[in-house]
Amino acid sequence: MITTEQVIDALKYVDDPDLKKDLVTLNMIKDVKVEGKNVSFTVVLTTPACPMKDMIHNACVNAIKHYVDKEAVVDVTMTSNVTQAKQNKDSLAGVKNIIAIASGKGGVGKSTIASNLAVALAKQGAKVGLIDADIYGPSMPIMFDVLNEKPAQKLIDGKNRMIPVESYGVKILSIGFFADPSQAIIWRGPMATKALNQLCFDAHWGELDYLFIDLPPGTGDIPMSLAASVPITGAVIVTTPQQVALSDARKGAAMFKNEHINIPLLGIVENMAWFTPAELPNNKYFIFGKGGAQQLSEEFGVPLLAQIPIIQSICESGDAGSPAALQNDTLQSNLFMDAAKKLAQTIAMANAKQVEAVV
Repeated sequence: MITTEQVIDALKYVDDPDLKKDLVTLNMIKDVKVEGKNVSFTVVLTTPACPMKDMIHNACVNAIKHYVDKEAVVDVTMTSNVTQAKQNKDSLAGVKNIIAIASGKGGVGKSTIASNLAVALAKQGAKVGLIDADIYGPSMPIMFDVLNEKPAQKLIDGKNRMIPVESYGVKILSIGFFADPSQAIIWRGPMATKALNQLCFDAHWGELDYLFIDLPPGTGDIPMSLAASVPITGAVIVTTPQQVALSDARKGAAMFKNEHINIPLLGIVENMAWFTPAELPNNKYFIFGKGGAQQLSEEFGVPLLAQIPIIQSICESGDAGSPAALQNDTLQSNLFMDAAKKLAQTIAMANAKQVEAVV
């Protein structure tokens, strides 16, 4: 007869590839049941976007067959509970991880990357929110096809809260919901900073695994204020391969690593990495240069999360209000899905290190 103890002992031989400890020690094994040769249990991953999900599943099945009974019928349920390093306070109490998407300069596709990462994580089962903090050039209402939507107001715990607009499984707030699309937003730094704080703290976000904040380009008032007021998990830097963009991206990364700000860098995304003509599918033309983002990631010791080529449909999808990550089995969708998995993996590893450091 197979026993529960045998199953648990066998699973001690299965390690989480990132956290470098076995699943039992990490308390990732739940609901072990044994009926004759039928064995079932649940593996609780640190994110629904775990890139090692299939590998961990197969390792669990093999461990039971190898260490317990080769004739065992193993049923593994894969679920997740997204980790967080520390509890957020007040109106952000239900938000587990806050990720700033930043760039040193404009025009590198930062908002495109932010929208597609958010959609990709939502597609994989995560609870996701997105704040369009690019106060002077809000674009998320267009990219999510909610240009004519307005956030509702609701009295919660005696306070009026904004209810984010939801699209494609992502909760969204943007200054674009409150401004005339045809008019420029002419605000000084303090006004823009106050607006950002309202989007963060005067909203009812509910339970979120990941909240993305799409920052304006540069290293001005808004990124600095955000770092001081919002408990950010980490930042992602978006750049293109050209040297001017890389130089500005380096400054943006340095801002987050400044001792007075001290926000971890989670990775680099290189946009417009190359161009492949449809008639020459095996050719890559590095229009803006080559290898710069890889060098930047090595310089700061962070992963290169993705290299996104120039693909016309990525731009067209954003303009049409349907981010490219929504597509299935296309090159661009797969790239964004993989980038989201790498980002979720990096966040889980960073959270685990912070918890260990506190302990």
